[in-house]
Amino acid sequence: MADDVDQQPIETSKNGNRDVVLSARDVTVAFGPKVVLDKLNLDIYRGEILGFVGASGTGKSVLMRTVLRLLPRRSGTIKILGQDFDELDEPERNALDMRLGVLFQQGALFSSLTVKENIQVPMREYLDLPASLMDELAHLKIRMVGLAADAADKYPSELSGGMIKRAALARALALDPELVFLDEPTSGLDPIGAAEFDELIANLRDSLGLTVYMVTHDLDSLFSVCDRIAVLGKKRVMVEGTIDDMLAYDDPWVQAYFKGKRARSIVPQDDAPAARAQHDSGK
Repeated sequence: MADDVDQQPIETSKNGNRDVVLSARDVTVAFGPKVVLDKLNLDIYRGEILGFVGASGTGKSVLMRTVLRLLPRRSGTIKILGQDFDELDEPERNALDMRLGVLFQQGALFSSLTVKENIQVPMREYLDLPASLMDELAHLKIRMVGLAADAADKYPSELSGGMIKRAALARALALDPELVFLDEPTSGLDPIGAAEFDELIANLRDSLGLTVYMVTHDLDSLFSVCDRIAVLGKKRVMVEGTIDDMLAYDDPWVQAYFKGKRARSIVPQDDAPAARAQHDSGK
């Protein structure tokens, strides 16, 4: 059953048998008089890929940046891996930061650094490692995301869009995080490249035990790799659950998004249950 925006906050670190690795409670974010998020609640569970969707301008990236402390919040609490940043000292915050990885929408690679040097930025920030070991780790991450070995010495300007995404993902994985944030990871990619990137995310989740918070507009990603979906609207999470929950939720925007012409072109309504069953059986 999909969750309703009026649900009571969950006070423990578990929901049923699922570990909550990210918990937002009554989070309000505003820019001057404009309130973007109003008493928003959201849980993300260990090992899942959560797709976070909503109409343009509703605040999807605002929430992600707020969780990462890149934007201030007016009120509310956010706990990551059971810890509240507001209650931690600086060494504890650094230790928690090392358990997180972030891929920004355009990759956000440093143009003056090679791919290898970009991947090593978090290592230099948080660790004290010899250069030879950092080189070895960077090459490992490059192979992990499916880039050729010679990509290590290329600059961002020499990379295709898909290669930039993979290089940025390699940097996000540099410190072996537990929770990874992806902001529109397949935007700008052709359908084949987007499908390959989705498959990469799913494989990395399975092999590394990651939890993935994915802000996306990509219906293919939502149907193929996301375990759950949360829909942002009316300044809070309107509904969260599976694809079936989205299809059953009685809201005009949600219905248009998941049952509109583009959605039907991906999974015709009559074939949706069979398609989802086939996908689930292949997990």
